[in-house]
Amino acid sequence: MLDLLYRPRRLRRTPALRAMVQETVLQASSFIYPLFVHEGASNEPIAAMPGCNRWCLDALSDEVGRAWDLGIRCVVLFPKVAEGLKSEDGAECFNEGGLIPRAIRRLKQDHPGVAIMTDVALDPYSCDGHDGIVSEEGVVLNDETVEILCQQAVAQARAGADLVGPSDMMDGRVEAIRNALDDEGFAHVGIISYTAKYASAYYGPFREALDSAPRSSGGKPIPANKDTYQMNPANGREALTEAQLDEDEGADILMIKPGLAYMDVIFRIRQETQLPIAAYNVSGEFSMVKAAAERGWINERAVVLETLLSFRRAGCDLILTYHAPAAAAWLRQG
Repeated sequence: MLDLLYRPRRLRRTPALRAMVQETVLQASSFIYPLFVHEGASNEPIAAMPGCNRWCLDALSDEVGRAWDLGIRCVVLFPKVAEGLKSEDGAECFNEGGLIPRAIRRLKQDHPGVAIMTDVALDPYSCDGHDGIVSEEGVVLNDETVEILCQQAVAQARAGADLVGPSDMMDGRVEAIRNALDDEGFAHVGIISYTAKYASAYYGPFREALDSAPRSSGGKPIPANKDTYQMNPANGREALTEAQLDEDEGADILMIKPGLAYMDVIFRIRQETQLPIAAYNVSGEFSMVKAAAERGWINERAVVLETLLSFRRAGCDLILTYHAPAAAAWLRQG
């Protein structure tokens, strides 16, 4: 017999012992459920994201109620905007009678307890498919975009949003949005900032869901990608700079997107801030799991719960995930 003073397996021997020393806990209240909404009279399945839909308003309310019953306390809304409403400056984004403000008001009426997060960016509303205004020279303009984002955030807050989520990655937008909200009497509305949002290949299914990929809308040159404002996937230290800036500018929660391929970034930022941290378990990550599960290559339940647990272990307080309802139901089953 080996002469060992300490045997780590002693505390793994039974389920009770393992539960007693478990370091990380996964619970439904840590999930933020992303939902796509459109103007149609019925739901539209999203082919690249099995089980996900573009929800009509009536069904959206029902789905939020189902999520609430499963223990999910926050949803985030993304709009599929009609082509005729898109423009170069994305002005539909601050239309207080637009799709997202109406969806917020409906959900607050039907489910007053639910926390509603919104997306602050121009890409769903832009005929160019970028998160900001594209100049005639093909440059995504920073300061001009921020002015419109402030109007968008205020319109969402006025409709009843609890959290606004700037996902655009324009410089200085967190401070500008904080000031705009405060000036309009919305000091209580929080900012969950997309702090380290990378120019990632994992966003493909999401862009299909919203039809929001960059595209040419006329004679001016349109950048084919978002590399001039989203972060380089090769960079980790730069995320600490972005996190410090967002915290200094008044962000309430910091987010890393994507999540699964950027666990090191989550961990680095966790060491540097006391603010809550969120990760976005993005569409590409979701779709890969669904595709493998449909082929019988993986156990979907086991893989999803392990993945979400790993976000918490890396330092996340919150997880945006399309798996939210299924994961909440599995956790309830035990």
